[in-house]
Amino acid sequence: MRVIILGATSAIAVCTARLYAKEGASLLLVGRDENRLSQMAADLKVRGAERVEIAVHDLAAETDVGAHLSGFITQLGGVDHVLIAYGILGDQHAAERDLVAAAEILKVNFNSAAAWSLATASVLERQGRGSLVVIGSVAGDRGRRANFIYGAAKAGLETLVEGIAHRFADKGPRAVLIKPGPTITPMTEGMNRKGLLWATPEKIAAITHARAYRGGSIAYAPGFWRYIMLIIRTLPGVIFNRMDI
Repeated sequence: MRVIILGATSAIAVCTARLYAKEGASLLLVGRDENRLSQMAADLKVRGAERVEIAVHDLAAETDVGAHLSGFITQLGGVDHVLIAYGILGDQHAAERDLVAAAEILKVNFNSAAAWSLATASVLERQGRGSLVVIGSVAGDRGRRANFIYGAAKAGLETLVEGIAHRFADKGPRAVLIKPGPTITPMTEGMNRKGLLWATPEKIAAITHARAYRGGSIAYAPGFWRYIMLIIRTLPGVIFNRMDI
């Protein structure tokens, strides 16, 4: 198993990489922080990874994504699974008034992730196998005043990955969007993270890893968020607009 992880130092990606390492997979870790990538690589080798490579790259930069992806695949010697796990929450209140800040949230969470997803889809379709797994969010299910710019990017990403999964139908590869609820990661530091609805990155990683093998275009993580978001999506506007969520 050869796995490329884009945004490898995110909490969910780290935990997912450990599950692959336990299986003896070969991994390529891509991110901006060379020191953290190197530390992670050493840890994964101890945990059983067959081989761990690193590549320092700003995934949100406006570059030739297809060429970079080809380089990553060559470096690893092929690819079976690609996990796209990076993103930023941003400051909703600032972004409502600052179009540059809003554009950055959209660029990182949708534009760049979409480009890597499409480049990966072309590779997997040509080879007739493999999995594209993308970390989305339940925030994309309905626009809420607390994070609708971030949510808009995640909603667009969901449609894109779902479309790729449809494109792959009967062709061999798989495309899956993982939709975590609130998760205890550095992204949510400073929030009130108490309560039964908060998940650990280990929990999300277990679902992410399993779905890379199983497929299915949309996976809520944990699964109960499917029912919570169904309720939120179907609330009448007169009720929804009174809620501070």
